[in-house]
Amino acid sequence: MQHPKHLLTNAYTYTLPDDRIARFPLAARDQSKLLIYQKGEIREDRFYQLDRYLPTGSLLVFNNTRVIPARLLFRKQSGGVIEIFMLEPEQKEAYGSLYEKNLGTIRWKCLIGGASKWKRGQVMQKEWTWEGREVQLEASIAERKPDCFVIQYNWRPAETSFSEILQEAGSIPIPPYLKREAASEDTERYQTIYAREQGSVAAPTAGLHFTDGVFAALAAKGIQVSFITLHVGAGTFASVKSRTLEGHAMHAEWMNIELAFVRQLIAHQGPVIAVGTTSLRTLESLYWLGTKCWKDPLLSPGQLTLDQWDPYEEAPRAAPEPKQALQALEEWMVKKGLQQHMTETRLLIAPPYQPRLAQALITNFHQPGSTLLLLVAAVTKNKWKEIYDWALAHEFRFLSYGDGCLIYFD
Repeated sequence: MQHPKHLLTNAYTYTLPDDRIARFPLAARDQSKLLIYQKGEIREDRFYQLDRYLPTGSLLVFNNTRVIPARLLFRKQSGGVIEIFMLEPEQKEAYGSLYEKNLGTIRWKCLIGGASKWKRGQVMQKEWTWEGREVQLEASIAERKPDCFVIQYNWRPAETSFSEILQEAGSIPIPPYLKREAASEDTERYQTIYAREQGSVAAPTAGLHFTDGVFAALAAKGIQVSFITLHVGAGTFASVKSRTLEGHAMHAEWMNIELAFVRQLIAHQGPVIAVGTTSLRTLESLYWLGTKCWKDPLLSPGQLTLDQWDPYEEAPRAAPEPKQALQALEEWMVKKGLQQHMTETRLLIAPPYQPRLAQALITNFHQPGSTLLLLVAAVTKNKWKEIYDWALAHEFRFLSYGDGCLIYFD
């Protein structure tokens, strides 16, 4: 595989008129437009007709992560406001701790608005009454890192879980390019209807179009669905600013590998369709993690991670077939006695990457110069520009609350 390090990033941008950004969701999720790209041809329909364009026997893979109320505002005694944007737990085990009671303390990596006004040693506080109880949340800076802060949260009463604390104290972090404050409807609409595992700070937005009606139509056609978990980080919004891709550090995201899902992929015979770029990243990460197990079955759990350049530095002749990689991953998990394993992926999908496990992608339209656009460029073999030009010419709505597209890989 050629190395994308030397790609000129200015080749992966386009002009997105401000009025084409969907600032609010449609009244009905599945009424959004659907662009279908297959074998070089482009068609248009509505999302509720998705089942018409999927073959019987397909497996749709969804990301069931749930967006947490990651935006916290603390008011200082002087009247100034400190804004905290939560990124991810300092330790991966803390994802599970969101639900635990009798904890009372947790540490998260965060960004801080107005950090210069937060004096060393100063403790921020919020107090409110919830279900007849007095609740207090405290935040203090535990550590300053080059790219973020580690914030120590303490709360009382400790028998309240941190998830419950966030539901009351935080707000849904809608994307910055919407250029508005979160509204009450965002609490529901910036979540997929199947969101379950809390931990994301951005929604897997391709899934926002799905409704019970769409799922019913898929089932009636014999299309299977399955769910994986990748917690979406704030880095998904980061644009590529370096001249070449070599200068871009891909953000890490936590993914949960479930043995049952690996076995389902091994047994499945039909097309695999990723719902969203995060699902595709997870599927492709599974392949490369399986490749690592195939090469070294004695890897420790801590060694089974994926860096952004790993796939491009593997010799193509040394890479296993997709089923071989999945079987190696299955065997590794069985030997380790693992039903699931949470690990980090920094996989950067960019031309000339070729997907191993998926044959199609359902996604939205992405920001110019983003790694998500690079992913689309890879799976369309650089035909992304004609797709985006067509969508702009046909009045499609763009970004998180915008329209969707179904892309079959050439």
